[in-house]
Amino acid sequence: MKSLRLSLLLAAAAAAAYAQQWEVGGVGGGSFLPGVAANGPSGSATAGFKSGFTAGAFVGQNLYRHLSGEIRYNFTQSDLKLSSGGTTATFSGNTHSVYYDLRIHTNRRESRAELYAAIGGGMRIFRGTGTEAAYQPLSQFAYFTKTQAVKPMLSVGAGVKFRLTPHMSLRTEVRDFFTPFPKDLITPAPGVKIGRFLHDITPMVGISYEQ
Repeated sequence: MKSLRLSLLLAAAAAAAYAQQWEVGGVGGGSFLPGVAANGPSGSATAGFKSGFTAGAFVGQNLYRHLSGEIRYNFTQSDLKLSSGGTTATFSGNTHSVYYDLRIHTNRRESRAELYAAIGGGMRIFRGTGTEAAYQPLSQFAYFTKTQAVKPMLSVGAGVKFRLTPHMSLRTEVRDFFTPFPKDLITPAPGVKIGRFLHDITPMVGISYEQ
């Protein structure tokens, strides 16, 4: 009897694992980062990053009827930027983001369209990839540095998922990624104070496969 019960438990566990629905996909879109204020003795400027493109991938698991979990990765090409009084200085850069999301959604079996909200967190690696120079415009506010900084990241967003076939879906979503400002890359000049937090508004479109 013990061996029978054990066999039944193992079979039930295997069936439950098989019933879990997995999803893999890719996304692409744009990255829009409003700058932060940089205030000092010589006046004020805006520090941050230029708008750029984003590409990424994700692996998700349908945990419950209205809850899924996803591991995601995004690459964003976005140059460092300083602007003040009609003058702009830039420096090549990009970011890598790795994070986990909980996705709360309507039941997709009831309709071809699924509405969802997402919240999660992880880390973002900011990288300055340009060439440092002895003179940089607007250096009275900050300096660009060829280095990298790892920052914690909060992710929030919402979207719509459209089922194209029994296994393929199209996603449209908007995310906002919150991080502390990477002052290792855009280093304030003496006496200058730069805003503490940065957020990245990112609309994306993606395709996914479910099994």
